Amino acid sequence: MTARPSGAGAASTGVVVAVAVGGVLGALARYAVGSGWPGGQAVPWSTLLINVTGCLLLGMVAVILERRSAPPWVHPFIAVGVLGGFTTFSAVAGETLQLLQDGRVLMALTYWVGTVVAALVGTVVGMAGARRVLR
Repeated sequence: MTARPSGAGAASTGVVVAVAVGGVLGALARYAVGSGWPGGQAVPWSTLLINVTGCLLLGMVAVILERRSAPPWVHPFIAVGVLGGFTTFSAVAGETLQLLQDGRVLMALTYWVGTVVAALVGTVVGMAGARRVLR
C-alpha cells in the first residue's frame, strides 16, 4: 500500500510536491490530536488513537483507489503524505522505551503488541468498510 514511482525510478515533481504537502497536513493533524489530548496518562492513548485511525483510513483509501480512477498524485498524497505524516511508529517506539525505563515492562509489551494488533485490525476494518460501501 505504499506509493512507488513508476518508470525510470524518479517521481514526477507534482507527486513529490503532493507527498510533501500531504506530509505537512498529516503532521499538523497529528500534532493537533496529540496536543489536544490530556497528558500524564498511564498509556499514550493519543498515539494509539492516531495510529489506529490512520491505519483504518489507509485501508479505506487502498480499496477506494483500487476501484476508482484518480490522478497519479492522489495515492501518494493521501497514503504517503497525509497518513504517513499523521501516523507515527517512531512515537510508539519512544513511548515503549519510556515505559521500559520506568520499569513498566508489562505495560510496555502490552502497548507495543496492542498497537500493532489494533493497527492491523484498523486496516482490515477500513478495507472491509470501503468494500461494503463501494459494492
